[in-house]
Amino acid sequence: MGVDDAPDLREALKTVAVALKQSGVPFALMGGYAAWARGGPEPEHDVDFLIADEDADHVAQFLAGQDLDVVQPPEDWLFKVFANGAMVDIIHGPVGGAVHRAEVERATTMEVLSVKMPVLEATQLIVHKLGALDEHYCDLAKVMPVLRALREQVDWARVERETADNDFAVAVLFLGRRLGIIED
Repeated sequence: MGVDDAPDLREALKTVAVALKQSGVPFALMGGYAAWARGGPEPEHDVDFLIADEDADHVAQFLAGQDLDVVQPPEDWLFKVFANGAMVDIIHGPVGGAVHRAEVERATTMEVLSVKMPVLEATQLIVHKLGALDEHYCDLAKVMPVLRALREQVDWARVERETADNDFAVAVLFLGRRLGIIED
């Protein structure tokens, strides 16, 4: 698939965000595009939205009713929505835990691609990004630019507390300090 044939992630982001707004359920842009909205590098793979675990069934049904292709993969912590061929993940349990509405509702409203939507706060974005690191996924080339771009928006003490049980996250925070990305 050539660049001109690639699905338009930005259009998918807008389409699904508008549908989520119409659902009336609290949601937040998360992942790479949330980091991008806050000044990080633009992702190339997919779009991620966060919803509360208790809202997952309702949101999946609502989005399917909006003529979006909703697919339930084997993982039980997300479902996928396809908008014009582009994949959007609707996550309700990242890093093995259920998402509660309070986490989603902490998001701040921002204009992203001319659509006002809730965007997860920078500190929580970094907590999720570092919490996802493990022996199977530890690509620092994707992590470090996000840390660097968002560094002034992040409560690093909170990140350290909330990721202390993940040795990969601890190592990234150590490296971030050594590189001057994180200042105490």
